[in-house]
Amino acid sequence: MADTTSSTTTVKPAIAGAPSAEPVPPAEIGVIGGSGFYAFLDDVTELTVDTPYGRPSDSLFLGELDGRRVAFLPRHGRDHRTPPHRINYRANLWALRSVGVRQVLGPCAVGGLQQEYGPGTLLVPDQLVDRTKSRTQTFFDGEPQPGTGAVPNVVHMTFAEPYCPVGRSLAVTAARGRGWEPVDGGTMVVVEGPRFSTRAESRWHAAQGWSVVGMTGHPEAVLARELGLCYTSLSLVTDLDAGAETGEGVSHEEVLRVFGENVGRLREVLFDLVTTLPKTEDRDCLCVRAHDGWDLGIELP
Repeated sequence: MADTTSSTTTVKPAIAGAPSAEPVPPAEIGVIGGSGFYAFLDDVTELTVDTPYGRPSDSLFLGELDGRRVAFLPRHGRDHRTPPHRINYRANLWALRSVGVRQVLGPCAVGGLQQEYGPGTLLVPDQLVDRTKSRTQTFFDGEPQPGTGAVPNVVHMTFAEPYCPVGRSLAVTAARGRGWEPVDGGTMVVVEGPRFSTRAESRWHAAQGWSVVGMTGHPEAVLARELGLCYTSLSLVTDLDAGAETGEGVSHEEVLRVFGENVGRLREVLFDLVTTLPKTEDRDCLCVRAHDGWDLGIELP
């Protein structure tokens, strides 16, 4: 975190009723991404958080953007040590909510499934297809909550619209404001990883009319909804997926190269978006009403 003033605090704020060693600096907005999204902030506080579901992928990094308190979380860890199928998604979302976050931005690298969605395309999806296989994807499984013993009820969460409509609209506006015309809407299919798709799988995904393929968008989005958080994905296309191009197929090196070439303007869009998101108390969207009529059986942070 060059050029960044940083301090470190260790707390355990995420278990309901548990005392905290120190006051937790509040945040309004969470960004789940890499170090490129917080490394240029001033006065960053590194916060180590425990949750009933274990530790999140890394510390939270809290800073301020134009008066908005933001918590950044490296999805794979700061050294990219955790593959997509082993990320502790429940701990990540719980940790963010425990420090006050109520709106989450999820930038991610994806493969384009249609020829028109080539490298450098920014897509703001409005739909999601889950093709993962082994991930825990709910807080409401009827099993005692680790760390507290509280038993969550079985809650059938409405998920017809997986992304926050307010966040989506503002993300599109923020990208246009930076001269980067985004694709407004589309379907992200999420695969298990860490391998890339076979050409046959890729062609099947494309034949369904789906737009992009990634490895981390699920269960991130549904867990955010279960916690009553607004969740917006900003998907950066780094390659054409195997069935949409010729040659040997995508490589990890290619993904990193294209992402690195675009991370600067993606960060600018994210920072602009942060400043335009509604205040927590002013949210009025389907995400806020996710718990209406439900007895959750557990206390949320």
